[in-house]
Amino acid sequence: MNRYDFNNRVAVVTGGGQGIGRTVTERILASGGKVSIWDRDGALLEKTVAELGGGAVEGRVVDIGDLASVEQATQATIDALGQIDVLINNAAIVGPNMPTWEYPPQAFSDVVHIGLTGTFHCCRAVVPHMIARNYGRIVNLSSIAGKEGNPNAVAYSATKAGVLALTKSLGKELAAQNISVNAVTPAIARTAGAMGQSPEHIAYILAKIPRGRMLELSEAASMICFLASEENSFTTGATFDLSGGRATY
Repeated sequence: MNRYDFNNRVAVVTGGGQGIGRTVTERILASGGKVSIWDRDGALLEKTVAELGGGAVEGRVVDIGDLASVEQATQATIDALGQIDVLINNAAIVGPNMPTWEYPPQAFSDVVHIGLTGTFHCCRAVVPHMIARNYGRIVNLSSIAGKEGNPNAVAYSATKAGVLALTKSLGKELAAQNISVNAVTPAIARTAGAMGQSPEHIAYILAKIPRGRMLELSEAASMICFLASEENSFTTGATFDLSGGRATY
């Protein structure tokens, strides 16, 4: 395993109580960094922080869909850990699997509000701090669904496409500073959200992966941590493939 230098760096990982977010947290901690996990599931958050242990990780109950909650967590994290160098926008919900014309409007709104508006909230709150310090690394988790659009997943696909556009816009806005903003496009991995979809939908998206298997959480964490490291000093506003060969652009 490559070890990136996160010494004296502080990362915020949203949705870090489980799945890809937790695996990224573990790798940053193993590489000398400190992490503030933001998650709306207080019980899961408490369990995760206790399991990871040590003074290098803290947990905060945050609803990223609520800008005030995000702003409060941002200031509290800075007060507790001194700074925020890295922002991993991982939190999202998947939503039901059904055709667009049958999709529940409230479910559509919920998926977009957490996955896209929530990502915007976190960037809006944290970026001014990064600008003031002229340093930052932001990694937004999109999805191969954001590139291609998955049938029977209109809200998730639209949300993740929006995350790609947000990444490109913010990356250009911050390009003159030592702040990078990049996105990754994972295929399906064994996360709670992904595996909660219908078996038929899981089989459909798995069949489209040329590698013929799911993405491993450690594989996602490896790419994300490089993009979050100081070594990623040039590339910004870009999208990095984690689709096992499915991506066509």
